[in-house]
Amino acid sequence: MRKLIDFDDDTFSKLKQLGSDRMATLQELADEAFADLLNKHGVPIDLRDALRQSARGASAGAPAVARPRVQPVSAVRRSASQPRGKASGR
Repeated sequence: MRKLIDFDDDTFSKLKQLGSDRMATLQELADEAFADLLNKHGVPIDLRDALRQSARGASAGAPAVARPRVQPVSAVRRSASQPRGKASGR
């Protein structure tokens, strides 16, 4: 499947230089970047990754992807209002 992505001139020249330095094509750089992005968000890239995540989650009894802990809004406001350099009372 072909899709078009628009880059500004500066970004495109830097990507071309990176590809040249690493002896890789722009397609290989894009494949690596998108695989890293999917991995970061816990999305399996192919069937093998999906099965691996499924087996890991089933054996541990927990979700395959650890979710970040969300602070309540009051805790975020409290920490933002404290002066920098002072340790919180936790």
